[in-house]
Amino acid sequence: MRLALYQPDIPQNTGTLLRLGACLNLPIDIIEPCGFLFNEKAMRRAGMDYLDFAEYRRHDSWQDFLAYRATHTDEYGRLVLLTTHGAQSFVDFKFLPNDIILMGRESAGVPENVHQLADARLLIPMNPNARSINMAVSAAMAVTEGLRQTNGFPKLNS
Repeated sequence: MRLALYQPDIPQNTGTLLRLGACLNLPIDIIEPCGFLFNEKAMRRAGMDYLDFAEYRRHDSWQDFLAYRATHTDEYGRLVLLTTHGAQSFVDFKFLPNDIILMGRESAGVPENVHQLADARLLIPMNPNARSINMAVSAAMAVTEGLRQTNGFPKLNS
């Protein structure tokens, strides 16, 4: 399983998710351009000392991400978009071990062409009076469910 961040806006969310990836052995794809200067100093501040353990790949654009995905089909499976415009709850979805959980920009989600390329569009059921859950929290919820279903969590040391 992988997590992909489409043009993230907030460095703290990106750092939080890089830390999550480091802790769960979850590779992360960062699809640029970001809404902030993505450099090691900023990410170290947001992701603390976990950056050295994080497996992440930066892609210059959505097209670069798609091209890379097309040549690495063993690692990159279905695009599973988490969106407030989804029709199916993430807890009712059957995740596969090589799914890519795709998160949109905090400020704008993803454009329609990205929506159309997604193999699944999932949402988190929530209070109808609320607008959305923080992107990093939403990603952690979906990743947790995906890893639970696929037995993908790191094994405990006994």
